[in-house]
Amino acid sequence: MTEMDNETWAEVLSEALPYFKQYVGRTVVVKYGGNAMLNEELKTAVMHDIVLLNTIGIRVVLVHGGGPEINAMLEKLGKKTEFINGLRYTDGDTMDVVQMVLTGKLNKEIVKLLLQCGGSAVGLSGVDSGLLRARKMEKNGVDLGFVGEVMEVRPEILESLLSQGFIPVVSTVAMGCAGDPSCYNINADTAAAEIAVALKAEKFIQLTNVPGVLRDVNNPDTLIKQIAREAVPSMIATGMISSGMIPKIECCLEALKGGVSRTHVIDGRVPHSLLIEMFSDRGIGTMIV
Repeated sequence: MTEMDNETWAEVLSEALPYFKQYVGRTVVVKYGGNAMLNEELKTAVMHDIVLLNTIGIRVVLVHGGGPEINAMLEKLGKKTEFINGLRYTDGDTMDVVQMVLTGKLNKEIVKLLLQCGGSAVGLSGVDSGLLRARKMEKNGVDLGFVGEVMEVRPEILESLLSQGFIPVVSTVAMGCAGDPSCYNINADTAAAEIAVALKAEKFIQLTNVPGVLRDVNNPDTLIKQIAREAVPSMIATGMISSGMIPKIECCLEALKGGVSRTHVIDGRVPHSLLIEMFSDRGIGTMIV
């Protein structure tokens, strides 16, 4: 690593200072994608970044997925993973595994990492305090099992933790709505966007395993840094936004519609991408405004 001289350090800090002032006391919801969590060194760097944000007074909520870990556990158990229209078919046995991996193993691993990095973190799921309420989802008339769509967010537990300086770490398993005793597997991007709206967040950031929206999917140098939300439908129609990027951008649109000021899709594989996005003029990834 090249050592910066004093003048460069001063420039970096001077550039970051206005952003410190802008975001202190504000809420930022970070969705940490399953595929962006596979490298342990990068995972630790992300946790350091989140602790830094929390330390200077930014209220951070971390919402995580865990698709690769769920797949690995299902494979160990000899159970086939089935996807329908890009969503995991979740029967009763699969739902048990989802809860075990997301709310148990993975959630507590993230909390432990945050604690080791000097933060104060609390792990919870959408079931805790009735944070997320969902109903059974059917996609194009197809039964997906225990896959749900969020109908209600009760953010009081998050507000309480944030007011005490904690970093809430949320796994996306939800309770059924009144009268429904089931629990549901919720898409983590969607849940994070809904939580951002409920908390009136200043920013909603999705950390994923792609650079952002690219004009040419095979060339990371064609990154589109900013997109007006009015341009999104035509970009989907022409295929510039396609495949797995469509639901991520749609979640950004939902967050914007709900009052979130800024939404971003950034590359969690880039060390300290979160800090670059938050505290520099150049930013990183794609911003939807």
